[in-house]
Amino acid sequence: MPEHLELQHLVDLSAGSGDETLPNLLENKRPLIKRCPYLGLILATLSSLFFSLCSVIVKSLVNIDPTQLAMFRFIGVLLPTIPIVIYTEQPVFPKGKRMLLALRSVVGTVGLMLSFYAFRHMPLADASVIVFSVPVFVALFARVFLKEPCGIWNTISIILTLVGVILITHPPIFFGSDKAEKNTNYSSLVGAVAAFVSTIFGANAYVLLRVLKGLHFSVIMTNFGAIAILQTLFYSVMFGILCMPNCGTERFLVVCLALFSYLGQILLTMSLQMEQAGPVAIARSADIVFAFLWQIMFFNEMPSKYSVFGAILVLSSVMLVGLRKWALGLPTDSQLRKKLGVLAQ
Repeated sequence: MPEHLELQHLVDLSAGSGDETLPNLLENKRPLIKRCPYLGLILATLSSLFFSLCSVIVKSLVNIDPTQLAMFRFIGVLLPTIPIVIYTEQPVFPKGKRMLLALRSVVGTVGLMLSFYAFRHMPLADASVIVFSVPVFVALFARVFLKEPCGIWNTISIILTLVGVILITHPPIFFGSDKAEKNTNYSSLVGAVAAFVSTIFGANAYVLLRVLKGLHFSVIMTNFGAIAILQTLFYSVMFGILCMPNCGTERFLVVCLALFSYLGQILLTMSLQMEQAGPVAIARSADIVFAFLWQIMFFNEMPSKYSVFGAILVLSSVMLVGLRKWALGLPTDSQLRKKLGVLAQ
């Protein structure tokens, strides 16, 4: 999710908004869903696993700039999408939507590059928690740009998330630091700023996707992938960071990055066709758990007590948003909606 999490936003919005443009991949598999009623949540958790592994790869490939890694990821997204848009015979550049598609692509690309930069320059779990908080801030920007209501529960979620981010980033202005930790703190703070700004771009990508929700998902993803590749290629050439990965492990991991991104997206799409967006958002919280696990296993970094407590606050905020989305999506006479009480108001 770590977010590193950009393309799954499209599917979440499409399912949550009632958009029926997503292809029904499971039309002939309803008996399977009946035999395993939690299959949608299982697939969402597996999606989190693949997206979290993408974050591990980004952090591990220290010889390749995050901008170029983002380009490889976009290649992995674009190539499988092209056959879909051709098969469905969708107009790739629909009139009246071209500027919005371009803006959504630019915003999404910058957000993903910043999240990759954050993974590189701060502990994996801390970066993942901040990047994963994107859904919490959607209500704020939807209020500003779309004039949607921002109720008390959204406000509480935003406040909890901001407090959690402060605890995770541990800024010296609040907590102080000695000289021995100065350079480390500076690097982590720069990464934290990149992570937080990436959530701002990610939240605005959500808002733009709401405006574009009438378009087929393959059209949005094709434009996103194509423009993102050109954008990251331009940055790579301009800053002189364009290079071929070394033979062997580096090239293998680059291929895995593209493959895991695609698998994570497909699994998330399938999970949202089986389950409501709210429960899936909660299941996607496993991304944070995986991030802490990988940080300890692969990078031998034990999270601080501030990081753990901040992660709990952010995780609570995301789950609150998911529960509320779930409650609002239930029928008004549903017993479960009554049990969820004030969240459904």
